Amino acid sequence: MIFYNIDKNHLWHPYTQHKTAEPPICIVRGKGALLWDKDGKEYIDAIASWWVNPFGHANEYLAEKIHEQLITLEHVLFGGFTHTPAIKLAKKLLPLLPDNQQRLFFSDNGSTAVEVAIKMAFQYHLNKGQKRTVLIAFEDAFHGDTFGAMAVSGIGLFTQAFEERLIEVVRIPIPKKGMEKECIEKLTEILNSKDVAAFIFEPLVQGAAGMQMYAPEALDKLIALCKSRQVLTIADEVMTGFGKTGKNFACDYLAEQPDMMCLSKALTGGTIPMSITTTSENIFEAFYDDDINKALFHGHSFTANPTGCAAALASIELLLSIPMQQNIARINTCHQTFKQIHDNHSKISEIRILGVIMAVELKTEGENSYYGELRNNLYQFFIDNGIILRPVGNIVYVLPPYVITNKSLQKIYDTILLAIEKFV
Repeated sequence: MIFYNIDKNHLWHPYTQHKTAEPPICIVRGKGALLWDKDGKEYIDAIASWWVNPFGHANEYLAEKIHEQLITLEHVLFGGFTHTPAIKLAKKLLPLLPDNQQRLFFSDNGSTAVEVAIKMAFQYHLNKGQKRTVLIAFEDAFHGDTFGAMAVSGIGLFTQAFEERLIEVVRIPIPKKGMEKECIEKLTEILNSKDVAAFIFEPLVQGAAGMQMYAPEALDKLIALCKSRQVLTIADEVMTGFGKTGKNFACDYLAEQPDMMCLSKALTGGTIPMSITTTSENIFEAFYDDDINKALFHGHSFTANPTGCAAALASIELLLSIPMQQNIARINTCHQTFKQIHDNHSKISEIRILGVIMAVELKTEGENSYYGELRNNLYQFFIDNGIILRPVGNIVYVLPPYVITNKSLQKIYDTILLAIEKFV
């Protein structure tokens, strides 16, 4: 009880209205796709703890590599210095990215990776003698909670308190089937009327919007249109990166290449906070000058933390291993089987799948708010049944660690079906 009192009186949890929220669950141990609370209750982590633990909890290989680095060099400043783990990580990561990605800028989390990309985009044009002040983003996007990331996000619940203090962003609909023409027309209209610096997007899957999905061919057209107007493109792969879409990156489905990419979450396998903003050499060259004022004056205390780099190296090794690639394919097959069986369920409007991501959109009447009654009832039902799922309104999504067993997946599926019968 003393621990709960300390938590209640002193800790401030994210995305939480503390006056009405249930007490948080105290997790004391994890292994693979499972977590245990202080009373010994077992939970299946069906969302990889906000999408950051693809290789499971308490992964021994990651722990071993982190320990080796900690007793060698835990941290050193990156301004004016470099180190082997960062160099090795660049060598390992760059071949996995689109060919044009040639530079890595390190920061701390997904929001800061986006923040860096936005600053780069504005200063890129300024360094070239142009002042472009507008960004384009998708409706219902989510790119993080720092000010630049909030500005390009479209979910009002998270941003409405600050909307009058944000940079100018114009939004276009995501090019879902049947909306491609409208999306292109809207983008063209904006490019013709605004001084646009960059277009930022979650490639193929909008995570916090409920795993909304769209085709790579549609995104290719949008990127090509931006390139024809010298507008930079930023792929936010914080959620989609490192295998979740069935390929290493969602951008691997594209014919067009973005100018920048934002990486975090699964980058270090859920161990140490770290993010990377990658850019083309063309972006870097706009900052490479005898004029000191054209440098990117941005940094973080833990930039390129060696221990984080070691974790990222180990994480990539796990991702590329044959067993992990087989796991990704296995989860997709299980999802597809669920879809085939339940696609015509009377209470399900759509089942969307890409890679290990599955979203089940429920047929409901009226408003389905982000933290509405339906969502809260579903969330609590899943918790009561030992499953960690965080529905988005009327959408239940599954994005599990790649090491999850088929038995655990089946329990998730069965519990979702029980929840549908109970609450929809």
